[in-house]
Parts: sequence; C-alpha cells; structure tokens
Amino acid sequence: MAEKLAPEKRHVFLHEGQKVFEWDQTLEEVNVYISLPPNVNSKQFYCKIQSKHVEVGIRGNPPYLNHDLEYPVKTDCSFWTLEDNVMHITLQKRDKGHTWSSPILGQGRLDPYTSDLEQKRLMLQRFQEENPGFDFSQAQFNGTCPDPRTFLGGIRTD
Repeated sequence: MAEKLAPEKRHVFLHEGQKVFEWDQTLEEVNVYISLPPNVNSKQFYCKIQSKHVEVGIRGNPPYLNHDLEYPVKTDCSFWTLEDNVMHITLQKRDKGHTWSSPILGQGRLDPYTSDLEQKRLMLQRFQEENPGFDFSQAQFNGTCPDPRTFLGGIRTD
C-alpha cells in the first residue's frame, strides 16, 4: 500500500537550464538527489547538514550548494550517501506531515497545482499510516485540502 502513495516522480530544480538537483518527499523526510561529476574521488565530496542550512561541494572548491533550507530538519536523523555517482541527502523533517514546496528556501518552488497535489498525496499517506488495513489510495478530495498536521486520529485540532 505504501508504494501506491509514494512519490510518483522526482521534482527537478533547474538553474539557467541546468539541473541542479532532483527531490521528493514523504511525511517524514525530504530526499535530495545530486548527480556527481565524473572522475572525482568520492572521498572529496562533502555535505554539511544543519537545522536550517545545507552545504554540498568538493573539498578545495567553492560549495556547489550553500543555501538555507525551506524548513528546519532534525540534524541527528538527517544524513547523506553516495551511490552510482549520485549524492542522496535525506533530510528528516522537524514537522512531520508538513508539505515542502522546495528543499531550498526561495529556490525552485513548486507551482500551486503541484504543491496541492503533494499536499493531497501526503494527506493520503498520513491517513494510511493512521488507519492500517484501509486502502485510501483511490480516495479523492473535493475543494481545498486541509493541512494534514491539523488532524490527530481523525479529529481536527485547529
């Protein structure tokens, strides 16, 4: 069931026509994927994750990314890995269920339609998590989508 509610595709952040990174999100985390340049020793790459900031680069060079994050993350649960020439950064959301429009503050924000679809998908994930055994994958919403953080066990808290 969880795979039915997983992100269907990654969002792509372009700058001047060049792909900077791809990203997706779940209820609990934001994943950032950066394609690495060839012929660079993997030990030269670094990633520094702070509560509201991320820095990525190759040692001895200016950072590739050096930006504030859209929202705070749990640094003790966030990490990065290198595999198949891709840096995968996993940012643990401080506020579970919060829909991010972009990992980077003020950069590459999702358009309103895509942001609304993301919020609905995360709400379905939350319903599924809170009600195991029920299939919400075909659920449809009419009108605006409430913030999934305002629901606790099906009871509105706002």
